[in-house]
Amino acid sequence: MLHKTRGIVFKTTDYSESSVVAHVFTEKFGLQSYLINGVRKPRAKISQNMLQPLFLLDMVVYHKPNGNIQRISELKHLPVFNTIPYDMVKSSLVMFLNEVLYKSIRQHNPDEVLFEFLFHAIEILDRLENGLIYFHLYFLLRLTRFLGFYPDRTLEKSAEYFDLKNGDFTNELPLHLDVLYQPLTRHWADLLACNFNTLDKLAIPSVERRVILQKIIDFYQLHIENLGNIKSHHVLEEVLS
Repeated sequence: MLHKTRGIVFKTTDYSESSVVAHVFTEKFGLQSYLINGVRKPRAKISQNMLQPLFLLDMVVYHKPNGNIQRISELKHLPVFNTIPYDMVKSSLVMFLNEVLYKSIRQHNPDEVLFEFLFHAIEILDRLENGLIYFHLYFLLRLTRFLGFYPDRTLEKSAEYFDLKNGDFTNELPLHLDVLYQPLTRHWADLLACNFNTLDKLAIPSVERRVILQKIIDFYQLHIENLGNIKSHHVLEEVLS
């Protein structure tokens, strides 16, 4: 049966000389794998270029509830990006965020609230002009709300520490090493309190920004089983430096 759904490209893997399997997070079906034939042929209906990481799609798909690999009938970009493919900072952000998303989101059931957040955030990134150096930090902390480990912000205005294991602000130094100290605690709180429209109001020094990014990755690794190593942030840090 044919279904219309929006999708977000996570990854493509080679299937044969001219075919790929595209791993797409869809609005209606969650994470799905689609076999697409002939993507490298000169006149391909669906080309490899249409399947870049985090590209936003409008799709018509064949869906079998118990199928491991699905098929696509029609595909187009909606919306078409104006800046992400051509801006080095934005494309580096996409590469990094895509790696985290692919390793974090595994559900094959629909999650329309999560999908809407991701779709809208990627649209914002394409339009965003100011505050780009903070986009990934805010995005990943906000994403934890949908992944089930959003920080407890009760004491965020007065706490000396943030406990990465327990996910809360505290004035008692935890008996482990997964802790943020001042001024990182304050920066963490500032990121949680902002939104996509106020990123340019943040003022986090570059050295501390790098530490915050590593601590966010640590936070994910503590709360998502078998997340594995995140590698692309090293490239991103070079671009942002």
